[in-house]
Amino acid sequence: MTSGSADSKRIIVALDYPDPAQALAMADRLDSTLCRVKIGKELFTRAGPALVEQLSARGFEVFLDLKFHDIPNTVAAACTAAADLGVWMMNVHAQGGRRMLEAARESVERFSSRPRLIAVTVLTSLDDAELREIGFHDSAAMLVERLAALTAESGLDGVVCSAREAASLRARHGAGFTLVTPGIRPGGGAQDDQRRVMTPAEAVRNGSDYLVIGRPITGAADPVAVLHAIRAEIAGICN
Repeated sequence: MTSGSADSKRIIVALDYPDPAQALAMADRLDSTLCRVKIGKELFTRAGPALVEQLSARGFEVFLDLKFHDIPNTVAAACTAAADLGVWMMNVHAQGGRRMLEAARESVERFSSRPRLIAVTVLTSLDDAELREIGFHDSAAMLVERLAALTAESGLDGVVCSAREAASLRARHGAGFTLVTPGIRPGGGAQDDQRRVMTPAEAVRNGSDYLVIGRPITGAADPVAVLHAIRAEIAGICN
């Protein structure tokens, strides 16, 4: 099982910094022709929309990873605001339900060059025991399947999922359903706070379209060299 994507920029570098100056300094060391970048909650809360504009000016396509989860009207308005910024991709929580997912999708449809809209299924930091603790009786894999199906039925572009669930999602939803996978660690790397992890090659072989990778790249002495190495690792699988 391989990915459904023919995109040449499959690596999304997570700029998980507390300070926008650090994020921009890392962006200046990266190559926008090799990767995209992700902005999460902490960095966006500190830096705001200006950081998206600064990264875009450097040639980067931005994945705005804010995981919107609220009442339908509020999420729709937030998605419109993100689309106005010109982000490449954004996400919402699938657990917000069908009406919220459909409102989010409708909010971006009016844009001529609309961002990709994907949904978070189950956070890769959660294992089955932790899901039981918060009231979910299904396994992570079963919950991902249900939420991904709801996402597809609601007309969104795809989901964020663990690479361990990617193969079954690819088989069920086909090549047109975008699979974005965090928890990617090159062989021998530390897992950090992720529980359900895979190497880049394993993730692509399982069907992942885009790989979100943070510290293995941003913590490297030569981030671009690591980018090239990961691209080489997955090149044979993608072709």
